[in-house]
Amino acid sequence: MDVFRILVLCLAMSTDTAIAEPNERAGRYMEVDAYLANSFAEMDPQANTLWVVGELRDSVERALGHRLAALRVRYWRDDDTSVWILDEIGKELPITIGVTVREGKISNVRVLEFRESRGWEVRYPFFTDQFYDVKLDSKGHLNRKIDKITGATLSVAAVTRIAKVALILDDYTRTKD
Repeated sequence: MDVFRILVLCLAMSTDTAIAEPNERAGRYMEVDAYLANSFAEMDPQANTLWVVGELRDSVERALGHRLAALRVRYWRDDDTSVWILDEIGKELPITIGVTVREGKISNVRVLEFRESRGWEVRYPFFTDQFYDVKLDSKGHLNRKIDKITGATLSVAAVTRIAKVALILDDYTRTKD
């Protein structure tokens, strides 16, 4: 067998392997019930439904940079704490993200399920811990810069957008409840 055929065979085998292997980093990292239990410690709050219409919808869509597919979102609230479980597209597939907001500031962000082939690093605390104590400034932007991760730009942007949306929704429900 000549060198050319060996190279072609090796290339074909490596391509088949790369395509056939599942993305081991994608998956469900935490169930919604477990996230809620962590966020509310001893409480068991009931789910609420928020209709995202009018000015609220406009604010959410500005934060997302695209149309919101849903008319309503579920959330959980107990006094000064709310939890939002929201999906946002990274590159092609949704990332399910839990955001806990306490007294108008983020107290926790957690990637619950990741489906993309790249950008999975956003699930680790070195990234999500940056959101602790972040709130909206007077212009409706996050009051702190979130560091990016090389190779995970779209996933970082998705988590950052969802953090902002959770703060917008929390503010709306706190002032309307």
